[in-house]
Amino acid sequence: MGATENKDMIRKMFADLAKGNAEGFLDNFADDVRYTIIGTSKYSSTYNGKQDMVNRLLGPLSAQLEGGIELIPDNLIADGEFMAMQAHGKAKSKNGVDYNNTYCHVFRIVNGKIKELTEYLDTELVTRAFGK
Repeated sequence: MGATENKDMIRKMFADLAKGNAEGFLDNFADDVRYTIIGTSKYSSTYNGKQDMVNRLLGPLSAQLEGGIELIPDNLIADGEFMAMQAHGKAKSKNGVDYNNTYCHVFRIVNGKIKELTEYLDTELVTRAFGK
């Protein structure tokens, strides 16, 4: 896949996430994906494999959100297997805190699947919205 196809894939997967289509979102990840969230928040970690990502990140995070999350890609930059995405999010935690974070995601896409992902975000906002 080239840069245009990779950008289209990323846009579609985050549109699926915004619609609550978890399967459409997750289908874009390799089974052995390595997903790292930087920092020291409760969700900062490296998740090894799609199932680990679902069990330790997506499930618990979804349980703390009121109505899901929307991540809107603002800018996509592609070079070979790598893509960087600047994005902003819209969500609310179940404890009533607005969770409108800003992100930089760095993807490594191999054979049409996300093989590696590093997420940079405001970890202080994560802690304020979801606790330690």
